[in-house]
Amino acid sequence: MAKYPINLDLTGRKALVIGAGAVAKRKVSSLVEAGALVTVVAKQTEQAFTDHCKGLDFTLIEGAYSPDHLTDVIIAIAATNDSDLNKKIYADCREHKVICNVVDVPELCDFYVPAVVRRGSLQIAIGTDGASPAYSAHVRKKLQEMFTEEHGQFVDELKIARQKVIAACPPADRKPILDKLADDESFAYFQKNGSEKFQRYAEEIITNYQ
Repeated sequence: MAKYPINLDLTGRKALVIGAGAVAKRKVSSLVEAGALVTVVAKQTEQAFTDHCKGLDFTLIEGAYSPDHLTDVIIAIAATNDSDLNKKIYADCREHKVICNVVDVPELCDFYVPAVVRRGSLQIAIGTDGASPAYSAHVRKKLQEMFTEEHGQFVDELKIARQKVIAACPPADRKPILDKLADDESFAYFQKNGSEKFQRYAEEIITNYQ
């Protein structure tokens, strides 16, 4: 069955990571970056984890996992090398209605973490329904070459222009204007002329469509 792709707002919400190894370090940093209130539970903390996560804002509980750690948690990631513990974590999450990802075990995942290309406000997520994370990474590498920081800056300009369209045009008239502003020609104009001239260009397009 196809998965439902979403961008989840975790700002100020509790996230739990069980494990403190090489995989967990990436999960923790991405969750903290997303604004989650992250708790890590682990009996042992690998040096690579400590080094990578130094300076990040999260809570570390050094000890055994307990279902009590799931209280008020929205999302959990099991990143241990104990398959029996991972299964228990997943079962506990189902019972507590917490969405869970057991790393590298697709059948024990309520969601998969996609490979992501980030260019400022532009985010491109690539997934394979857990079938091949390696291929997701391969596709991400190609997209990283295609999309630059300028594309992210362009998205920021489109956000400003979109508000102008909303203010100036009734809902029924907005789509063709927004489509025009987001096309390759408009991006090329932004690349060549910069932010200020692009906004004037956007205003001209809005006027021409009215």
